[in-house]
Amino acid sequence: MPFQNFIPPRRLLLGPGPSMVHPRVLRALSTPLLGHLDPAFLALMDDIQTLLRVVFQTKNRFTIAVSGTGSAGMEASIANIVEPGDTVIVGVNGVFGTRLASMVERCGGKAIRVEAPWGQIVEPDAIDTALRRSGPVKAVAIVHAETSTGVWQPLEPIAHLCRTHDTLFIVDAVTSMGGAPLEIDRWGIDVCYSATQKCLSCPPGLSPFTLSDRAFAAIKARRNPCQSWYLDMALIADYWTEGARAYHHTAPISMLYGLREALRLVEEEGLPARFARHQLNSDALLAGLTGLGFPPLPPAGQRLPMLTCVTVPASIPETEIRANLLSTYGIEIGGGLGPLKGKVWRIGLMGESSTEAHVLTLLNALEELLIRGGWLSTPGVGLQAAARIYSRRNS
Repeated sequence: MPFQNFIPPRRLLLGPGPSMVHPRVLRALSTPLLGHLDPAFLALMDDIQTLLRVVFQTKNRFTIAVSGTGSAGMEASIANIVEPGDTVIVGVNGVFGTRLASMVERCGGKAIRVEAPWGQIVEPDAIDTALRRSGPVKAVAIVHAETSTGVWQPLEPIAHLCRTHDTLFIVDAVTSMGGAPLEIDRWGIDVCYSATQKCLSCPPGLSPFTLSDRAFAAIKARRNPCQSWYLDMALIADYWTEGARAYHHTAPISMLYGLREALRLVEEEGLPARFARHQLNSDALLAGLTGLGFPPLPPAGQRLPMLTCVTVPASIPETEIRANLLSTYGIEIGGGLGPLKGKVWRIGLMGESSTEAHVLTLLNALEELLIRGGWLSTPGVGLQAAARIYSRRNS
């Protein structure tokens, strides 16, 4: 029997990724293909590099989109910078810091983990202590927006320490890029990667990636070839160099169409307005969730504006509620990972998902489920708390 057409159910994507995608991006994905060395396609690659530099806030010549998801960007960062025997300090306060340390070790490097409790930042003083005690350090790697906990990591103090110790600075901006300030040049970040499916609101499949001149010089000066041919930035540079493109691999053409359109939407909105939108909707969501009895995991001043992580009381069946949100309302939110499994919800308001309508829709659905289960007796408390935040917008 032939397979039937696949028609995906309608979903409101408010999890840790992917986010909702703008209709213009979906249309761009369906544009007829060009060859990956066609002059018109190479011009499109130039556009993408220019637009990425705006969002990264950098003049780095080496600014590209890696063919692969955010994890490919992470692996490209580590595989290109780290050689066997290199020491790398890694901030670990969640799943993705842990993954960075694992990748360092897979490349033959020595990962010095500077750990913090899940739900808290990695303190710059702890990085400073590790730098002073560890002898020559090739790089410091840290996660800007820890998706597993909702923690917003300060970068500027650590960047200053890296410059003081002549150490490269690697930053995971998978969840933050396009939703919170990311100042590559001003802060002094050497290697940074992101992903398309978070605040850029493009389907998963590409990893925006940028290298400072000194990071690219370190790659060129390697004693050993990068262990990954596919992710070898010294080779890929020849394909992404404007005006002199040399074949490396077949680029994901349709995904690059989509990324260009997603970046155009970011440019049209403007970064300050985009950041303000994410913060406003995050504030309203958190007010509503707190009113419903779900306090935030990270402390004040360390909470991401695009990924809200709240603690679920033990009396509430968090898995059941998430399942009912999906089956009854078509709303996806995320549960906890690792030691936070069953204890938190991770709610993403990223890019196209970050709207007042989506915040109020989610809070209304949660209130209905909580009232139905007997865990909430006063309807409207979450919605009213969010409405008070939105009312300040025009006051």
